[in-house]
Amino acid sequence: MRTVSKSDKAPAHRKSHVAAERPPFERIALLLQGGGALGAYQGGVYQALTEARLDPDWVAGISIGAINAALIAGNPQEHRVARLRDFWEDVSKPPSGLSHLGPTDIKGEFARGVVNRVAAAGTLLFGAPNFFTPRLPPPFLEPPGSPEALSYYSTAPLKATLERLVDFDRINAGDMRLSVGAVNVRSGNFVYFDTTTHHITPLHVIASGSLPPGFPPTEIEGESYWDGGIVSNTPLQWVLESRPRLDTLAFQVDLWNARGEMPRDLAEAATREKEIRFSSRTRAATDEFRKRQALRHAFAHLRDKLPPELRQSPEAGLLASEADEKVFNIIQLIYRARNYEGTSKDFEFSRRTMEEHWRSGYHDAVHTLRHPEVLRRPTTPDGVFTFDLATQGRE
Repeated sequence: MRTVSKSDKAPAHRKSHVAAERPPFERIALLLQGGGALGAYQGGVYQALTEARLDPDWVAGISIGAINAALIAGNPQEHRVARLRDFWEDVSKPPSGLSHLGPTDIKGEFARGVVNRVAAAGTLLFGAPNFFTPRLPPPFLEPPGSPEALSYYSTAPLKATLERLVDFDRINAGDMRLSVGAVNVRSGNFVYFDTTTHHITPLHVIASGSLPPGFPPTEIEGESYWDGGIVSNTPLQWVLESRPRLDTLAFQVDLWNARGEMPRDLAEAATREKEIRFSSRTRAATDEFRKRQALRHAFAHLRDKLPPELRQSPEAGLLASEADEKVFNIIQLIYRARNYEGTSKDFEFSRRTMEEHWRSGYHDAVHTLRHPEVLRRPTTPDGVFTFDLATQGRE
């Protein structure tokens, strides 16, 4: 019988998620996907990261991820979790005059599904406080071409909320890099508003989350922008392909799971379609990046072995511009919705559900960080390590 050596065993879990020292990477990046009300999950993830002393150097987001990113970058470290909580508690308040939509100890998926649908219907009717409000009169009664004719809701409350909770002077001081993605309505081109190239204002953050037809396009310097999730709902490629390349520990926090079961009815089909569309195929993008990075590593090792006449050729020069030996840990934290949440899960803003999402994010991040390999530099030939708690270490 073969003896199992220590090296064959899975690494022991750490007792605490708190890192003893900063991991050996040049950059820690936090990447936040869009997903509306599901975004409270990202707040829980960030709480665990900051407890572990893993505050990012760069935070990038799309849609609700852009809002969470601005709340992080726009506050001092000791206030960031509190400001995230302020935002999520503000937007999950029940509509004026209504109570907490039933008892807090509801049992069973059917009952929870009914309560969630009622809460989502409340959002459709009343909006979400401090976030968006329904248009009165409705858009189809407004003149064509007017801003009011382009959406069912106004995001004016969100601008006031961002101005109250986010210090944009701090963001633009550049201590933490911030990137938020949006789509130009006229050209259809994707653009990142980034603190290295732009002076970020509340409008840039709102533009990243201006998902039609719910929300109107946001005008910035004469151009109109919609939600970046229309083209890509994750900033993964933007961060990984940035230059100069640096050894990077990236926490990719997704709100939509690309993998799922075969739907059984129309409601489940609608939910599954939305999950596939907004997941933006994060795993596929990661696999493609891994292939490119393997080529970069291979040429970096090969170039010093080339004879001088080849090393000085234009072709070798082109390859040399892409070669590097940087390493990347891509840690995927993916929200896995309960069966009862259904197709309205991204606009169900009840306080009960918000707390569930937050706790899920915190739990997943804590258990992920207890795996020591997450914070170690990869030693694979391509220099890329990926980790997903659901497939590599669910406790």
